[in-house]
Amino acid sequence: MEDHYIAGFVDGEGSFHIAFQRNPDVKIGWQAIPEFHVSQNVSSRNVLEAIRDRLDCGIIKANHRGSRNDRTHVLVVRNRFDLSMKVIPFFDRYPLHTVKRNDFQIFKQVVEMMTNEAHLSIDGFEKIVGLAYSMNAGGNRRKIPQETILGSLKSSETIRRRSSGLMQPEVIKI
Repeated sequence: MEDHYIAGFVDGEGSFHIAFQRNPDVKIGWQAIPEFHVSQNVSSRNVLEAIRDRLDCGIIKANHRGSRNDRTHVLVVRNRFDLSMKVIPFFDRYPLHTVKRNDFQIFKQVVEMMTNEAHLSIDGFEKIVGLAYSMNAGGNRRKIPQETILGSLKSSETIRRRSSGLMQPEVIKI
């Protein structure tokens, strides 16, 4: 399969996405998960296999497990090393031509920020959330509102500062 074909196919059937999930095991309580997806009907799974083989990464699975109506499969790449060293260089070399080009550029920036560990600080994570919510038609199909993530980051940072002695408790005079 030709590389230009793959780029064009991803322009139509792929996406670059930053998912967020609560994770009490990480310092700020949230985790950012960069993902590259390409979906296709099960009858054309061979196209997903060819893309996976060319990029040398990712897994192919049912797109919506348990759904009787959705007969699509999806190639998913979440491994940050694979995203940085395989997926991003491929699309730098074979650029997209639709609005997904902008999503890819933001995705690339977020993956780079995460490689530099920006996601481990509140400020860096807030920037990543803002960038992620500017992707994919402004994040209008996301299940978790941006304010929910950002609001809980601020409150958890306040709690952390108080418990570590960085913030003096308020003294109320009677």
